[in-house]
Amino acid sequence: MKLKLEITDIAALMRAEVRAGEKAVTTAMREAGISLKSAWRGQISGAGLGTRLARTIRSETYPKARPSLNAAALVWSKAPVIVGAHDTGPLIRSRGGLWLAIPLEAAGKGRGGKRPTPREWEARTGLKLRFIPRRRGPSLLVAEGRLNTKGRAVASRSKTGRGLTTVPIFLMVRQVRLRKRLDLARDGERAVNSVPARIVKNWTEG
Repeated sequence: MKLKLEITDIAALMRAEVRAGEKAVTTAMREAGISLKSAWRGQISGAGLGTRLARTIRSETYPKARPSLNAAALVWSKAPVIVGAHDTGPLIRSRGGLWLAIPLEAAGKGRGGKRPTPREWEARTGLKLRFIPRRRGPSLLVAEGRLNTKGRAVASRSKTGRGLTTVPIFLMVRQVRLRKRLDLARDGERAVNSVPARIVKNWTEG
């Protein structure tokens, strides 16, 4: 009978297994964070909110310097107010509690391509806005001018008033509810549910 005795360093095996677990958990959290970032960006672009807003979604894994069994992933937006508004569909009221001015096509664009305010619009065009209250439907801010080839309201060049017309520039409403266009929680839940399988996969392969 031949006997063979092998002495195994249990402590070394445990340390190796812990290191494997740290790498597996960290990798799984990084993958889940990147996956969620991609899903949120896809939602924002698919909702027609533009790639610029989509690119505000970022992800990071912590701790940054080393793998850890307590690794965590953070996914966030650099424009949280805008993204959050499209995710919740809030009721928007004016700050002073009076009117919200919603620019129409004839208002054109303001500075930096943003929506102009009535004061900015008057300063840019030199035209004066006039308030038209309506019992049914939104009230209006209108101006006496003409429409150019782009459908924008501009001052009339005619001394006789030829082509002069009353052009609606802004809709005036008391409040407006922003349409909910995103469901970020749905993708967040999917990312969280994927973590256990990702950990097992990375630990086994490791």
